[in-house]
Amino acid sequence: MSEQQVMPGPKAVTLLKEIANWEWVTTIILHGGSVFEFKGPFPEGSLGEGFYNIEGDMPGFHGHININQIAHIRFQDKAHRGRESYAFVFETAVDEAVFKVFLGRDKQGELITSQVTRFKQLQAEYTGQKEDE
Repeated sequence: MSEQQVMPGPKAVTLLKEIANWEWVTTIILHGGSVFEFKGPFPEGSLGEGFYNIEGDMPGFHGHININQIAHIRFQDKAHRGRESYAFVFETAVDEAVFKVFLGRDKQGELITSQVTRFKQLQAEYTGQKEDE
């Protein structure tokens, strides 16, 4: 994978802590041919014993991310079902998706503007593109 299209893995914790302040997102985990989704705030977490431990309210989304396995975070910027869509794809060194965090949508189904703006800022910073491209 071209390093021009990704954020380095060591930035994962910083990004996850930022996303925890974005309110509504969709987290997707692909495993064994199944797709698991969680829609809502991505919980705050902390590092411990090589894992980023997400510790949201109960009931809610919890888990442990093997942070050392995140080699890079790919910027996914492509339409989904004919609608604009953006996601951070947390991947291993062999480009296998561990999980994805999609930008959130409001009650009318429109992307949350502040999240799109920040996504494009980060994408421009790490890919060398201008924000308007």
